[in-house]
Amino acid sequence: MAFGFLKNLWKKLTGKPVDWDELEESLIRADLGLSMTNRILDALKDRKDKLTADDVLTVAQEEIVKILPRDNWTLRPFPTKPKVLLIVGVNGTGKTTSTAKLGALLKKRGHSILFAAADTFRAAAIEQLGIWADRIGAPIVKGQYNADPAALCLDAYRKAEADNIEFVICDTAGRLHTKHNLMAELGKVKRVLQKADPDAPHETLLVVDATTGSNALAQAREFNAATQLTGLICTKLDGSGKGGVVVAIQNELNLSTRFIGTGEKPGDFAFFESRDFVARMLAE
Repeated sequence: MAFGFLKNLWKKLTGKPVDWDELEESLIRADLGLSMTNRILDALKDRKDKLTADDVLTVAQEEIVKILPRDNWTLRPFPTKPKVLLIVGVNGTGKTTSTAKLGALLKKRGHSILFAAADTFRAAAIEQLGIWADRIGAPIVKGQYNADPAALCLDAYRKAEADNIEFVICDTAGRLHTKHNLMAELGKVKRVLQKADPDAPHETLLVVDATTGSNALAQAREFNAATQLTGLICTKLDGSGKGGVVVAIQNELNLSTRFIGTGEKPGDFAFFESRDFVARMLAE
């Protein structure tokens, strides 16, 4: 659902009778998923009067608004201990960059942060996060290539605790959601962190690429089963991004999008605001 999707759908339907098959195809192609598509179609079929393009626009918007959380979400530190944010995802979604941008956003808002370069299977990821840490002036805990990521995350927590740092942001290795041994490894990271804090990690955020559509929904299902996700970071929500997957994941898994990436610049990263998201769907 590139921004402007609903407006484009309205234009396509204006001045002619609603073709149900065409409408269903358009909604599915917007990555809303079958369940959400059927929800919108059922709501439209409940209307006995002859449908217009305006009706379709209104009902689709209403149903999407019902699904997305109303309150804006933010991150608040704990008063006496570090809050651990575990960032997970498959390769190629922009996970390490999102980790860095999240740290930059929190630091800009006045919080103290520490990065844990726990993607120890990709040497470039350690270097990449290190460059970001230097750029924004944040400490980083990193180890050797192929070091134990769970032990590294625990070291990062203990350093943050000793230095009174509010947030520990752990970048983990990208892994295919279909590889069960790699998914199980995330469970080890969680268990080791809980030696320091039984509630850690306090947030587990999955990075998904908006352009991958239904595949992002499949990733969310598998990662959620393995690690109990608390939310999403959705990248590439720019002109090419079909953000309908945000709605599909919220509808099926009740997982809210917490942050969005809309470009390559460090500032192209923000807290997700559902009403702004829906408004952009109506934009030209």
